[in-house]
Amino acid sequence: MSLHLDARLLVPRGAFALDVALTVAAGDVLALLGPNGSGKSTLLAALAGLIRPAAGHVRVGERVLTRCEPGRTALLVPPERRRVGLLGQDPLLFPHLDAVQNIAFGLRSTGTPRAEALAEAAEWLAAVGLAGMERRRPAALSGGQQQRVAIARALAPRPDVLLLDEPMAALDVETAAQTRELLAERIRTGGTTTVLVTHDATDALVLADRTAVLHEGRIVDDGPTARVLGEPTTRFVASFGGSGVLVGTVREDGSVRVEGGATRLPPGSRVWVSAPAAAPVVE
Repeated sequence: MSLHLDARLLVPRGAFALDVALTVAAGDVLALLGPNGSGKSTLLAALAGLIRPAAGHVRVGERVLTRCEPGRTALLVPPERRRVGLLGQDPLLFPHLDAVQNIAFGLRSTGTPRAEALAEAAEWLAAVGLAGMERRRPAALSGGQQQRVAIARALAPRPDVLLLDEPMAALDVETAAQTRELLAERIRTGGTTTVLVTHDATDALVLADRTAVLHEGRIVDDGPTARVLGEPTTRFVASFGGSGVLVGTVREDGSVRVEGGATRLPPGSRVWVSAPAAAPVVE
């Protein structure tokens, strides 16, 4: 059964503090966008229980996984007991275990008997398109194949929440597209509540129901993915949709005054307006 995620977190991080509140409905996928250093990976680490926030909470359904609130006993459920899966750019497979044993490890960690875990792991291997590769160790698999094994290992224990930290970033374009489609299929099939950190608008469009934008530790936009990407409120997100970024002022005749000169926009051009119409805009 899918469970909703509710989190409110304050985590001091150097020059700024991560200070966010977010909710993800049961079975939904939330994409989290933002420039480097905005706090995205810190947020995932706090949700996974890898770091303790200065204040706040993490709840999944009726379970409290993190609680750091005044006047109440602090609680930080260990990562291995949170039923929260985490998958990043690096598959982090155990090099001494073959593919099916790597997947079975995740199942065994939840108490599944060995024989049952191995049988289920073989089914998962087939589900991610790697039937017949049960006995191959990671060194004998391509990068894309390793990531498929890692996806199966993360999903096999049926986590309540899945955290994805740019899982396609280290893959070539073709392999990334195949992995993206696989993730979309497996997440939808399992109805897994998911938070996806990405720098790729395609990931958000294919996988996410909602998209939130994080900047300097705070969420500055949050809504349906099509709206956030189609009507961006930040320069970072606006840059996803075009080949270049122009900063300037719209004139009375429709031309745009930019640094270093002026350019006329053809009829029907789409522009991003960060303030009233006569203020700076980004194309």
